Amino acid sequence: MTTRILPAVGDPEAARVIATLLSQLPGAEPAAPVPDSTFLLDMLARLATESIDELPEVVLVHERIGPLPVLDLIREVALRFPAVGVVLLTSDASPALFSAAMDSGARGLIGLPLAYEELAARVQAAAQWSVGVRRHLGRGPELPSGPGGRVVTVTGAKGGVGATFAAVQFALAAVAAGRRTALVDLDLQAGDIGSYLDVQFRRSVADLAGIQDISARVLQDAVYDDRTGLALLLAPADGERGEEVDDRAARHVIAALRARYEVVVIDCGTQMTGANAAAVELADVAVLVTTPDVVAVRAAKRMVRMWERLQVRKAEETTTVVNRWSKQTEIQPALIQKITKTRAVRTPVPAAFKELQAVVDAGRVQDLDNRSTVKQALWAVAGELGLLAAPDAEPAAAPEPPGAALAVRGSGPVARLRGGDRGDRGALGPWLRRGREG
Repeated sequence: MTTRILPAVGDPEAARVIATLLSQLPGAEPAAPVPDSTFLLDMLARLATESIDELPEVVLVHERIGPLPVLDLIREVALRFPAVGVVLLTSDASPALFSAAMDSGARGLIGLPLAYEELAARVQAAAQWSVGVRRHLGRGPELPSGPGGRVVTVTGAKGGVGATFAAVQFALAAVAAGRRTALVDLDLQAGDIGSYLDVQFRRSVADLAGIQDISARVLQDAVYDDRTGLALLLAPADGERGEEVDDRAARHVIAALRARYEVVVIDCGTQMTGANAAAVELADVAVLVTTPDVVAVRAAKRMVRMWERLQVRKAEETTTVVNRWSKQTEIQPALIQKITKTRAVRTPVPAAFKELQAVVDAGRVQDLDNRSTVKQALWAVAGELGLLAAPDAEPAAAPEPPGAALAVRGSGPVARLRGGDRGDRGALGPWLRRGREG
């Protein structure tokens, strides 16, 4: 998305510096600086007369603008043009001025002399707010759902059910559909996305952990632009660094990714931490991958119940994908949906590992043949999840049990799933207490 920025700066030297920095912001479309408050208000009024969509998303107001005092000018712009985010540029970054600027309607304050990182962060935040207001008013541009891009988390019920492979294929499907897509590895100690795509990169999500305001440039340094078209944010190569990524860091990273990409696919692995619990909570769609066997289905049920206990995600708001399915499987998708109380996609993924073995062993799953039944099924699921287009409505979900037309046998290992909830309880670390308190 392009961010239109209108600077209001009376000092020619300050205007030159601001224009230079604005020209370096990715996705920014800065206008020529206006010299005074009268010119600014007249220009905004003229643009608003044509259409609210013609207004810039962000207006930067310099402290020495005149003739109207700067706080009065901010108040005037906020009242007359509420869909414009106003940011104050000032050498006095005291709490008193900050409070006064916020009371006047500013969306941010930037200290002088200007620093690129702070400018990028404040402009991005103000632009995102402006777009949200316009979308709420029904006058915004056609954008992905949510406060930014669509976030989809993919979690495995247990190890080895194919969650990472599914996440990679979902992201590849979105890229093939022409959507700007980021693929994030939040399996912080055992992330394998780099291995699946034959990528080695020195940066990881851990490098963003200590940064409060993740600017576009900082995010770009941490992301690897793969030849597939994916933007990859990998797990740290040293697993112990995964502890640096807590729930707060995860929220900041996801917010930054939402603002820059239409689709954000996050591989959450199988072990719940504060970071991937936050990701599941923030996601537009939370996918839980399981296989149709007793152990995996019990693990899926255990995961869903844990999310509910921690108030991370309700069962009915979780989407289940059944991997390695066949008609001969005794545990069918309809039964899995009933046991876990989740919503299952209409398309189960067939058991056909021979199709995958060569590309998985080579670490190039992006080269999987289009005739592969597994690829076709996963890309169909991506369509059900709303990743292949930017629909106005929610992604398609099966209104009826996805296995309604499939036979469910009543004997064999199915009966074992009727057992109690043994194994649901256990020590999951101090982050659980924080989850309850939050």
